Amino acid sequence: MFRGARRSDLEQILEIYAHARKAMADSGNPTQWGDSYPPQKMLEEDIDSNRLFVYTVKGRLEAVFAFILGPDPAYAKIEDGQWLNDEVPYGTIHRLASAGGRRGVASEVIAWCLEHCESLRADTHADNKIMQHLLEKNGFARCGIIHVEDGTPRVAYQKLSATVHMQEE
Repeated sequence: MFRGARRSDLEQILEIYAHARKAMADSGNPTQWGDSYPPQKMLEEDIDSNRLFVYTVKGRLEAVFAFILGPDPAYAKIEDGQWLNDEVPYGTIHRLASAGGRRGVASEVIAWCLEHCESLRADTHADNKIMQHLLEKNGFARCGIIHVEDGTPRVAYQKLSATVHMQEE
């Protein structure tokens, strides 16, 4: 079941992100989230803005992620490529983290997000091979490089619903 995150979920959400940071570091990606990303204040703002979601199975939180509809300022400029379609309104997945107890969580989150938009974007650190694999396995195309707010580069991805076509060049 998918639902909006609540403040009462915060302790479990922080545990999931701590697990994800450790898994990222163990897989060769220690810098993308470091020791403290995402900060609790950001998560509280995401909850209050109705953009942080949880995926629960049998009452247990299995994943947490931000799902944001509408333009993302970091995606306005893309280098070394182009978006598959830059005209259709899109949603973005950010800060996806799994509790680690269930396989296929990322695929289930992606499918849910695509039920709510025709175009879905995501980005990840060049060292985050696991996320790159998950996105590509789920039909995302690598589109180029974007830069996040602090100026660091990220590999940008996009997936279109079956009803949306790619732009003509």
